[in-house]
Amino acid sequence: MIEDPSEKTPTELPRDPVRVRTPDRKPLMTFIIMGFTILVFVIQQLVESSVGYDLLFYFGGKINRFIMDGEVWRLVTPAFLHSSVLHIALNMYALYIIGRRLERFYGHGRFLLLYLLSAFAGNVLSFVLTSANSLGASTAIFGLLAAEGMFIYQNRKLFGPMRTRQMMVNLGVILAINLVYGFVSIARVDNMGHIGGLVGGFFFAWKAGPVLKITGQPPFFEVKDVRENWEIILASIVVLIGFAVIAYIPSMMS
Repeated sequence: MIEDPSEKTPTELPRDPVRVRTPDRKPLMTFIIMGFTILVFVIQQLVESSVGYDLLFYFGGKINRFIMDGEVWRLVTPAFLHSSVLHIALNMYALYIIGRRLERFYGHGRFLLLYLLSAFAGNVLSFVLTSANSLGASTAIFGLLAAEGMFIYQNRKLFGPMRTRQMMVNLGVILAINLVYGFVSIARVDNMGHIGGLVGGFFFAWKAGPVLKITGQPPFFEVKDVRENWEIILASIVVLIGFAVIAYIPSMMS
């Protein structure tokens, strides 16, 4: 017997599954940054074993007296230098975990901007507030943490209140542990660099981070970033100029 579909109840009628397409970008920039940083570390160790001192740090580390002499590249290059295998391993592990999550939504170019601006902001604050030499990618890593928090907050309606709360609490605990460790540890930790990276990443993500909206018609939906390109450019300029002005303060006071 052939059934008439019109006689079926709504629950019996076949339904197309709802499909929501989300960004599926590969973390290309994350792996490029990791690869470049590891390569620099290998060269750094080889050169140091050859000449007897850390030549790459001498030319690229955060050393205040050289920055005062105009070597401004030292406000970025320390993010690609590390002091030990453990140091780079911890930073690259954090970059691997956070970078894969963020770059999927940020895209390659905007993620690179976030990373570099966070590193710049962290080294600027370290330069202005501390006299100690420093190096390491943690300035940029703290910027990524701030950006992830802002991403969760700005898209909290999509995540839902319970999941948003859980993710924010987890992120807050990670940040608190790292900041407290920096202040109480006997190891030399550049807390001002961490805080600067956190602030730089926060402001960039606030005005340039992905704002997601669900678009489309049932049963096909798409999660789309509605942030405009001009907003990303403006946020980059503001963070860059803002921290450049801060970096100029020691010159004004000398």
